[in-house]
Amino acid sequence: MIIHMENIEKTYKMGGVEIRALDGVSFDIDDGEMPAIMGPSGSGKSTLMHIIGCLDHPDAGQYILAGEDVSRLSPNQLAEIRNRRIGFVFQTFNLLARMNALENVELPLLYAGNNHAKAQAEEALKIVGLADRMTHEPNQLSGGQRQRVAIARAIVTNPTIILADEPTGNLDTKTGDEILALFRELNQQGRTVIVVTHESDVARQCGRQIHLRDGRIVHYDKKVGV
Repeated sequence: MIIHMENIEKTYKMGGVEIRALDGVSFDIDDGEMPAIMGPSGSGKSTLMHIIGCLDHPDAGQYILAGEDVSRLSPNQLAEIRNRRIGFVFQTFNLLARMNALENVELPLLYAGNNHAKAQAEEALKIVGLADRMTHEPNQLSGGQRQRVAIARAIVTNPTIILADEPTGNLDTKTGDEILALFRELNQQGRTVIVVTHESDVARQCGRQIHLRDGRIVHYDKKVGV
């Protein structure tokens, strides 16, 4: 088991009003799974993603990540765990416009002081099928290619988990299916991939599904699916 969450709660205050984003969420994810976390806007899935990704901590409950209780860690401690264990892929790609694909993928390694950043970044781009696009800047790439660069950047540090937030949201259906196929391939190589989505077509291409509504789990496949 790589993730264990028990009775996770998170409340935000907005304009003097308390909004309970997560209300007693509990689930497990095994190492090597590819589940989908589903829910409509306002269901709490973005808040849950932030907690899974160690971008935030719960107000109550316990989050065990790879055997370590990260529920009450400081922001600096969370950052260290995040940088070591989690690779992020976002709907909007989050690439730096003035850097080429190789330079974008190198960034996490350079921040970590890695002396082999270029070679590892080149290998990551080869894995996602962009060996011939390394020197292209984001505006010279298609949406699908930009998302592949983002995936290469996510895997270049060899994280325990790839956390993908609406990874096909800015792509056409065909390109989105190609990106999901790449995620499945990475998953089959042993990586844990968690896809956060509101699209049922995307969720069906993952493994089991965890459905959120109003901050609570309303459906939870306990057994691993396809």
